[in-house]
Amino acid sequence: MTLPLPLRPSRHSPKVNPSPTITLDAQHLKKSYGRGKGRFEAVRDVSLRIGAGEVLAFLGPNGAGKTTTIKMIGGLVRPDGGQVSIDGLDPHRQSMALKRVGAVLEGNRNLYWRLTPLENIEYFGGLRQVPRRVARQRGEQLLEQFGLSDKHKTPVQKLSRGMQQKLAIAVALVHQPTLLLLDEPTLGLDVEASETVKTLVRDIAAAGCAILLTTHQLDVAEELSDRVAIIRQGQIIAEQSTHELIQQFSGSAYRIDCGQSIDPQRAGKIMDLGGTVVDNQVHFSSDALYELLDILRPLPIKEIRQDRADLTDVFLSLIRDGDQAPIRDLKQES
Repeated sequence: MTLPLPLRPSRHSPKVNPSPTITLDAQHLKKSYGRGKGRFEAVRDVSLRIGAGEVLAFLGPNGAGKTTTIKMIGGLVRPDGGQVSIDGLDPHRQSMALKRVGAVLEGNRNLYWRLTPLENIEYFGGLRQVPRRVARQRGEQLLEQFGLSDKHKTPVQKLSRGMQQKLAIAVALVHQPTLLLLDEPTLGLDVEASETVKTLVRDIAAAGCAILLTTHQLDVAEELSDRVAIIRQGQIIAEQSTHELIQQFSGSAYRIDCGQSIDPQRAGKIMDLGGTVVDNQVHFSSDALYELLDILRPLPIKEIRQDRADLTDVFLSLIRDGDQAPIRDLKQES
């Protein structure tokens, strides 16, 4: 699949450039509402950077400040403090910056249901000052790439939820943005449609577009993101590589599932090494792995599994721990 953007290497291949061009640079954003005793700090001090071709999952509980932060990034709400830069342009002072941003709102709210897919793309392209001929050409290309060519004359309201979501992404790409704001891109989709949308997100990032992803589906965030930023009470409490953050919260314990019962003699040796035996399973520290395998030989081994956390475990741990010190990716601050 190709996209109307310069193609970059696969997201799963090594990065050629270890320091990608910074597309979004938001520094020390602050926003409060109300006055006096009723004053509420929605965003206290939020800084985010996203490089070209990178997916940042921006996560937090309801009321944490995600929406306000996104609105400040998108130029919809002026921050009380801090700065936003999109490709070096300030969306609050330079209107050209807004042409670099595409957005897909949760619930397909950026589509007109009585219009056809191509009409939607042409209309929203016009709002982004894309000439009609160019918008139509790009629309036809996007519909083909997203597998919607045969639906180009079908009113949006008659499309499936998955097709509507694909169209919403296509509409957001018609003006070829460098920053894409994605809000719950797979919410309410069946398994097949969800996988299709996730593939599109990967392809868009591989084509060089920076993506800010917000979702409560943490398995989706874990699968798609390069980095994670978690916000709580208006402040970033963790920002790190997705893989490194999960590794940090993963234990060093392993489990071996044997194909038959473990005899008492072997069980005794395993216990001497600090392991435990329950039925056909051995639980142990990673330091004893090879010694344990020698003890178990030649018993059949069905599975060896590490005690690995997932993004849900990490998120809940950080959100519930009110005294957790911020976890930052130092490389992003250099």
